[in-house]
Order: sequence, then C-alpha cells, then structure tokens
Amino acid sequence: MSEKTKYYLSKYTNYEFDDAVSLITQYLQEEGIGVLFTLDMKETFRQKLELDFKNYKILGVCNPTLAKRAFDAEDKIGILLPCNVAIIEQPEGYVEVALVNPAVFSNLVENDQLECFTNEVRNKFRNALSRL
Repeated sequence: MSEKTKYYLSKYTNYEFDDAVSLITQYLQEEGIGVLFTLDMKETFRQKLELDFKNYKILGVCNPTLAKRAFDAEDKIGILLPCNVAIIEQPEGYVEVALVNPAVFSNLVENDQLECFTNEVRNKFRNALSRL
C-alpha cells in the first residue's frame, strides 16, 4: 500500500439518509458482514452537548470468521476492530457512505499474515459500496 492510500472508501449517493443506512446495512449483510452496533452522532451531540449536528451514523461492522483469522494472526488487532462505516449527510444534499479501508491496517501493523484478511474485507466493502 502506498503512503497516499486513503484511509477510507466512500461513495456519494442521492438516497435519503435513513435509506442509505438501511441499504449499506443490507449490502454488507449480503457480503457476510453484520452490524454490531450503531452510534448516532446527531443524537449523541444533542444529548451530551446540546448541539444540533447533521445526520451522522457510525456502524461497527464485522464478519466473525474473518475477524477470527485476524485475531489468530495478530492478537492486538482488536484495537482496530470492528471496522467502521460512516453515513454522513453532506451539506450539498448528498449522503456519503464511507467505510474504513482495511488496507491501512498494513501500514499500522507489521504482520504479513494480515494482508489476505485486509484484501478480502476490502473487496467485500467495495462490493457493498458499489451497489449503492
């Protein structure tokens, strides 16, 4: 991976915010990746800071089989997992869906055994993203 590789994969959509959340969730599930948790940053900032913030959700996603392979290769990989997906309402009227680029793990973790894992996850993420 080159130093210029983005830390995320993203796509702008014309979907309504909630539709984009539902669709990326569905497409990831069809790739074998489930949602472990959802963070609603708009609601969090409203409750904790009394701020009005744009629609912004973070999904913590995982494929247990792939995650197990990653843990077998590198026991501290839990610091980087689960992978995150951000669904962001942009001011231009678009909704952006951004997923962590697992290739960045190769820059952070010096373990060649993770390369197959990161490539497989990245391909699944790209497949899901391409369907939006």
